[in-house]
Amino acid sequence: MSAVRTRYLHHRIECEPLGWSAVAKALAARARDIENANGLLYGVWRSQIGQPRDTLNAITVWSDGGVGQAAFMDVLGGIAGVRSEDATAMTPTLRPIDDTPPRRQCNFAFRWFETPRKDWQEFLDLCAQAWPGFEESYDSQVIGLWRLEDVSQPDVVRSLLLTRRPDLAMWERSKIPQGEKETAVREALSRRYDLCSSTYVYTTTLLTAQDREDKA
Repeated sequence: MSAVRTRYLHHRIECEPLGWSAVAKALAARARDIENANGLLYGVWRSQIGQPRDTLNAITVWSDGGVGQAAFMDVLGGIAGVRSEDATAMTPTLRPIDDTPPRRQCNFAFRWFETPRKDWQEFLDLCAQAWPGFEESYDSQVIGLWRLEDVSQPDVVRSLLLTRRPDLAMWERSKIPQGEKETAVREALSRRYDLCSSTYVYTTTLLTAQDREDKA
């Protein structure tokens, strides 16, 4: 029986100019190599807004994060067009509850947070409070909220929130509440943002989607 995969790695991959597509396809084609190392290619995303064109975001899942990073670098080392890679180890919090990858092609937002440790539990509580209404109101999905394994700032918790929306229009629409239910969601999310010492976001599309190919 294989070990349970609970160690997530976020990879920022910088490609040669116009090389993002070829690198993404080559990485997806080598997903079996990652599986043979007891890992999983959770997803590969291309930049949409907020990152350079030739930057890819990838997430992998492993039973051992250290072994996983070495295995991923072995895979990436065999792919032409890669300039650099930076990996961040993460552990899931409220979601995801398992390592089933996202498969629908949509707009995906990567939002990074830095939250004072003293406010982290309230941050989680506000997420749990807001997410059901957020998903129902905006035909959206919270893929995951991961806590970064970073001890460089003991008083700060760094985290990554990954959300899926149908398109950018819905991403903008979700910022302008209509009605009491949406207002309650926005108030909880606004309070969550106010707890953070820093946050930023960029949007992407999923290159490993199974329902339709990104041809934008």
